[in-house]
Amino acid sequence: MSWVLSVQMLALFKGLATSAGLIVAIGAQNAFVLTQGLKRQHHWPIAGLCSVFDALLITAGVAGMGVLISESPFWLAVARWGGGAFLLWYGFGALRSALTNQRMMDQEGAVTGLRAALLTTLAVTLLNPHAYLDTLVLIGSIGGQYVGEERTWFAVGAISFSFIWFFGISLGARWLAPLFAKPMAWRVLDLLICGVMWTIAYSLLVAD
Repeated sequence: MSWVLSVQMLALFKGLATSAGLIVAIGAQNAFVLTQGLKRQHHWPIAGLCSVFDALLITAGVAGMGVLISESPFWLAVARWGGGAFLLWYGFGALRSALTNQRMMDQEGAVTGLRAALLTTLAVTLLNPHAYLDTLVLIGSIGGQYVGEERTWFAVGAISFSFIWFFGISLGARWLAPLFAKPMAWRVLDLLICGVMWTIAYSLLVAD
């Protein structure tokens, strides 16, 4: 019983780690959520909408693509090597960013009303190709290698971090702003992302 529980917890934490490495990377969606959190402007509905769409995409990816991959040796190999290669490239991009003086661009938007805020949230979520690549393809491919309850626990972990992240940055944006005004903070974050991505890539590429 304890062994089964540990296997399920391992899948849960693998889902958390995979989602963390992908979602934390600074992009249009995170920049918008962070900006609205700094301004305390509709930040809770925005965080909720981002989390819900992530949950839907992750569920579709793990369920749909997971079944397809698990039943096809060809697609399993494509997911394994393609996903591993992408993660290595993704980690390299984070490492390169950490070695530069890159900082997040100022995203002072003119969004004021709730309707405009939610429409903008939908745009930066659904019109962003990385959202589909990260959730449907990458997380779905990794989750598809699990079977039964382990796949469910992986999806729960991936979805959980999405909620934790979006609500977390909305809540803590005001206090984190002075810290992340420093380039060194972004470098540390990028290094952590690189480590997570390369660790997951290794687990994919050396899997039996």
